[in-house]
Formats: sequence, C-alpha cells, structure tokens
Amino acid sequence: MAKLVSRFYEFQGGQLLVDGRNIRHLDLGQYRRHIGLVPQEPFLFTGTVRDNIRYGRPEASDKEVLNAAMQIGRGDWLEWLPKGLDTDVGERGANISMGERQLVALARVVLKDPAIFILDEATASVDPFTETLIQEGLDTIMSQRTAIVIAHRLSTVKHADRIIVMEQGQIIEEGTHQELMAYSGHYAELYNTYFRHQSLEYINEAKWRVKLEPGELAAD
Repeated sequence: MAKLVSRFYEFQGGQLLVDGRNIRHLDLGQYRRHIGLVPQEPFLFTGTVRDNIRYGRPEASDKEVLNAAMQIGRGDWLEWLPKGLDTDVGERGANISMGERQLVALARVVLKDPAIFILDEATASVDPFTETLIQEGLDTIMSQRTAIVIAHRLSTVKHADRIIVMEQGQIIEEGTHQELMAYSGHYAELYNTYFRHQSLEYINEAKWRVKLEPGELAAD
C-alpha cells in the first residue's frame, strides 16, 4: 500500500485518488515532492547526519536543518552522537544504531514538510526509549497533514483518527481506537493480548488490585 501511494508500483485495476485526482495523471516528480516516507529500514547516504537530513530539501540552510532535528525528541538524540549533526553515519548508516537512523529519517521528513506522510513499520526494530522519541516526533510530523501509519505496534496507531485493520489484503475493521475496542473484534483481541498490559490504565488497575490484597499494601 505504501509503495502504491508513492507510485513505486503501478496498480493494474481501480483508482488511487489524492484530493479527488488520479495519481496517474499527476507529474511523478512533482507528486513525490509532496510525499515523506519513513520505511522500516531507512536508507542513509555516506556523509554526515546533517547531509542526510538536508537530503529532504537540498537548498535548506544549516539553521533549518538544526530546527528540523530539534523537533524530534526536543533534539536530545543529537547528544548521543559523537559530533552531533556532523557525525559521519558511514555507508548506509553503519556507524549509528537503527534507532538513530530512524530519527535521522524523521528529521529529514520534518525538513521536507510533505503534504502526505507515510510511516511504514518504522518502530518495528527500535528499542522502547527510541520508540518514545519517535512517537514524540510523529506528533509534530502528523500535525496538519495526511499521515498513513502502517504498524503492528498499536501504540503507534492508537491515537489515529481512523484505524483500518487488514487481513489477507482485505479490510476487516475500521474506526477509532475506542470504537474498535468497543466492537471487540480482531483489533481488540490484538490489543488485549499484546498491548493492554503496557497501558497506563492497566498499570493503575494492577496497582489498585495489589493494594486490595491482604499483606500487600506495604510492599506497594
């Protein structure tokens, strides 16, 4: 789906419309300038972090590149890098971690300021702390634009305006997080099985249950 929207693949049937216009009728170069894509394994070029962020908009100034980087996790992630924005990422980003590569890719999209943002399983291979920074960056990126978020980690999609659950290429459920939980279908089953125990509500409920158990109040 992400590759179809980006026109990396051509579809054989049906239509794909953006603002009511078939994307096949749009100039490909112009169309892609309005798309920001962060895949599961982002591609970084040999050079510095600054160079890779600027790839999103080559004419951007150093100040604009820094501002874009600061919008991801308040820029704290730059302190992890030996030389900050001037850190050499190595070939295909080999000198930095997967999480840091994702943060660079997100800053690149912030700098590009696209109309359509596509996040394709970008949090699947990162640690929970980096995922939190990415989530904070998503709040910035998704504001005032169309965002298509593809994820198995429901924490990434929980706050979306519209969640579509797919199975075998077919839409089986659709709605907000609250609506899908109330429906008690496939989405609710996934959430309750894998993610409910991580939620703040569940943790608070667990603490309350512990307090009610005899002899456990002091331990809590």
